[in-house]
Amino acid sequence: MAKMIDITEKLTFEGNPSLMIKGKKLEVNADAPTMLKVMGLMGSDDPGVSEILKTYDMMFPDKSKKEIEKLGLNFNDLIVVVQEAVGLITGEDDSQGEQ
Repeated sequence: MAKMIDITEKLTFEGNPSLMIKGKKLEVNADAPTMLKVMGLMGSDDPGVSEILKTYDMMFPDKSKKEIEKLGLNFNDLIVVVQEAVGLITGEDDSQGEQ
């Protein structure tokens, strides 16, 4: 019989993290397959519009996207939202807004 170990207790099943914008909680998809795709898209030093839009589409569930659309952000602000979401997931978020 092959060796088997249970690693369940070593894993985190907390759910998705969220960004807070103007009092609105925006869920960010943090599952590993999505994040691997996102890191591949955003891995270059200067990701283009296509990569940013694909990342946005993958990272935010429909409910979060609807809230973002209601905010009426300009494109530069949308880039900031995407970058902060990536940083939140990858642990590179060093902003003061954490709760």
